Amino acid sequence: MSDIVILHTKDDVGIALRPLTAGEHAIGLLNGKEHAIELTEDVPKGHKVALRMIEPGSHVYKFGYSIGVAKKVILPGTWIHTHNLKTGLAGEVQYEYKPNAKSSAEVSSAVLDSPTFQGYIRANGEVGIRNEIWIINTVGCINKTCELLARLADQQFQGRGIDGVYHFPHPYGCSQLGDDLNHTQRLLSSLAQHGNAAGVLVIGLGCENNQIDQMQAMIGDKNRDRIKYMRAQDMEDELEEGLSLISELVDYAEGFKRTEVPLSKLKVGLKCGGSDGLSGITANPLAGRIADTITDHGGTALLTEVPEMFGAETILMERAANEQVFHEMTKLINNFKQYFVSHGQEIYENPSPGNKEGGITTLEEKSLGCTQKGGTAIVSDVLHYGVRSSKPGLNLIEAPGNDLVSVTALAAAGAHLVLFTTGRGTPFGGPVPTVKIATNSELAARKKHWIDFNAGALLEGKSMDELHGELMNELIQLASGAEQTRNERNGFREISIFKDGVIL
Repeated sequence: MSDIVILHTKDDVGIALRPLTAGEHAIGLLNGKEHAIELTEDVPKGHKVALRMIEPGSHVYKFGYSIGVAKKVILPGTWIHTHNLKTGLAGEVQYEYKPNAKSSAEVSSAVLDSPTFQGYIRANGEVGIRNEIWIINTVGCINKTCELLARLADQQFQGRGIDGVYHFPHPYGCSQLGDDLNHTQRLLSSLAQHGNAAGVLVIGLGCENNQIDQMQAMIGDKNRDRIKYMRAQDMEDELEEGLSLISELVDYAEGFKRTEVPLSKLKVGLKCGGSDGLSGITANPLAGRIADTITDHGGTALLTEVPEMFGAETILMERAANEQVFHEMTKLINNFKQYFVSHGQEIYENPSPGNKEGGITTLEEKSLGCTQKGGTAIVSDVLHYGVRSSKPGLNLIEAPGNDLVSVTALAAAGAHLVLFTTGRGTPFGGPVPTVKIATNSELAARKKHWIDFNAGALLEGKSMDELHGELMNELIQLASGAEQTRNERNGFREISIFKDGVIL
């Protein structure tokens, strides 16, 4: 077994597959040839070791791309991290449209024997992988009322052909203004249209800025059997009235049965959180293979975390479907940079403390690993925050890197499930099934009640093709209702809304 991973012939670094000790010789393979390096200092697992001398001010390469600039002379066999490597990103970047002829056809994504799953086809042609009732409140003041109503309804209607009654609390909607209020309304209205919800009860208080009639206008004149509305201040007993409305929704939901659905109808969200030095080697490339499989079969892959595209954005821009999509991508990146500037924050202030402890040093290193989740597909669309996806292929979604905020945005865009890669671990789950993929086997073994799939097996003898096939089969089982994710089993389902504005 190798001691280090060397990813590209241009690379100046190897990634430690175990803790390395000063004085030992670490072995790595590149293109079938063995490379040995003598360690001059200890290197933690997942961190970088220098393969050659690097002069001060020189770019340091990993994945075949620069991940930063050397602060001082780096000798072979030394540990490379924040003490001797800094970001090479600075200021604004001028982007030029340079379409790349490469496409996902160049990477095998395994054509499936039966590219279908068992899902629910809704009246409007949307598809769901769960048959749930969702309670969506317009304002945080009634979180506890909605929570109690969901609990009572879930108990009352168990066994009635639904997968449960769920409420997603949030603190907003009361005194928001302008674009900030619009973001909340758009996000909640998109969730109300999600295919995993067979029925939705939208509940308002009555005096908030986010009024029910505004939400109703944003949702549109949709199926009245599927979406009900209630203003709590108008009801003598909001719990009794709420249970009555949910009973009608359950009656409607019982009419849906699982049926064979083509993979082209599946929408998969892509997210990483608590990354480590192995994220860009194991879990993220595996997620990218899944994204390619979904898009190759006509489905949709949704990629977000815009600040974690900084430094690797041109790789995505080269895959724009056309010049219009390219310009939308440049707006997406530049608008998010301006968001940082408007709040007086350093644009390239990333990665997080947990990322650094796991071996990631600079934003461009994190970004080069992060964008691998998007596979190699052509970017077909760019969506504003809270907007639902409509074009198959790889879509870029406007949202920050924050785990809860970005997973909620992916769900609002229509993701039926989210692939969440992690090297540090997290118990949370979004409003849709959230598949936690460990980057390393130690995490998968230690947090079995959090982790759904172990991509760390890639470093222990399994091939990427094997893991790809295993995970794809698991996802079809999940989409078909034969399995549940850990967050579903644990009842961990949350949303978080992107906040950027004044509250009265």
